[in-house]
Amino acid sequence: MRRLNSADANFSAALDALAVPMESGDEGVVETVRAIIADVEQRGAEALLDYTRRFDQLSAESVEQLEVSAEELEAALVSLPAESRQALEDAAARIRSFHERQLGEDWQFEDAHGNRLGQRVRPLGKVGVYVPGGKASYPSSVLMNVIPAKVAGVDEIVMVAPTPLGERNPLVLAAAALAGVDRLFCIGGAQAVAALAYGAAGIPRVDKIVGPGNRFVAEAKRQVFGRVGIDMIAGPSEILVIADGSAPAEWVAMDLFSQAEHDETAQAVLLSPDAAYLDAVATEIERLLPTMPREAIIRDSLANRGALIQTRDLADAARVSNAIAPEHLELAVADPEALLPQIDSAGAIFMGIHSCEALGDYCAGPNHVLPTAGTARFFSPLGVYDFQKRSSIIHCTADGVRPLAAIAETLATGESLPAHARSAALRGEGGSKGAP
Repeated sequence: MRRLNSADANFSAALDALAVPMESGDEGVVETVRAIIADVEQRGAEALLDYTRRFDQLSAESVEQLEVSAEELEAALVSLPAESRQALEDAAARIRSFHERQLGEDWQFEDAHGNRLGQRVRPLGKVGVYVPGGKASYPSSVLMNVIPAKVAGVDEIVMVAPTPLGERNPLVLAAAALAGVDRLFCIGGAQAVAALAYGAAGIPRVDKIVGPGNRFVAEAKRQVFGRVGIDMIAGPSEILVIADGSAPAEWVAMDLFSQAEHDETAQAVLLSPDAAYLDAVATEIERLLPTMPREAIIRDSLANRGALIQTRDLADAARVSNAIAPEHLELAVADPEALLPQIDSAGAIFMGIHSCEALGDYCAGPNHVLPTAGTARFFSPLGVYDFQKRSSIIHCTADGVRPLAAIAETLATGESLPAHARSAALRGEGGSKGAP
């Protein structure tokens, strides 16, 4: 794991070297995904069945056979061990409670001329949720993607999830039942994204696709954007910890592991002005690594993209953090409230030594679908607002339109758009002749 110092002359270049581009962007991936999307659009069910057989070693005679019935979803929930079911229900309740506070509302006001202006908020009609399968299954992703959509009032939620060798994860099925998924298909990869975007073989075309996936899924979402909405293009997982030495070094080492264990391209970074504390965490990393079941993945992740960075002080640490704009930011300091005003860009901020990132992944309440790869500079966490659409309301009266018409006519004339200018002028000239 590399050691850096923000006081070094070449620090900016070293910091830039920590960043890697989004996983897609590889021309081979781009072309492969483009071909899969075109194939699904043209051949529909036949293409979906072929790719499912090829990539998941799962054969089916029809796409209908790949749909999980409502009865099977409910059975998975009922058959869960009591402790697992209680954990899912508690997490779902906390996620729902948090997201209910995000609901947008209609509003209107009357301007000085008597015109009414406002905003109308409505839920999306259909949403597709992609949930990864394969190496790991993520019931938490089901809850985090589906519950905000349900809170928003989405009419129909269609979930897709690969099931390699036909193995259906009972926790994922149970989470789908608990969260309120309407339909679930055992299909994954770029082909599943294409089916949701275009509609194929009984899988309905949706308005928006959300949820994480591998680089092929991410690239597929990028390519279908515009035909449907997407949440964001997710990159490798990230954690950045700012520490002043008040948290036990073992805690922070394990927090770094919590993201590094996702995959070899995940990023874990620790910033501290205390060199001795960085040494202590490095010692804990080496002590604890051999005890981790995913040791090889963590070790590669830390070697590839991890860093222990000494900063001049906590303010300097905040500056470095803002430059990285991490997905997860832990303020493992004695007074996180004092440091928070200096933080500009982060997907989720965990305040104080007891607020570890793992809590946010599962049950704290805020969404764990977060911007990565520096996109926290302009993206926000997934929320209810992502499943709502807003329309502007403009209601002018016969008298109130006059001053607006004069402004519009002048500006339209300046832009050399005479039909715009005349359309506005007619309303202004009509005055009280028009309907209110």
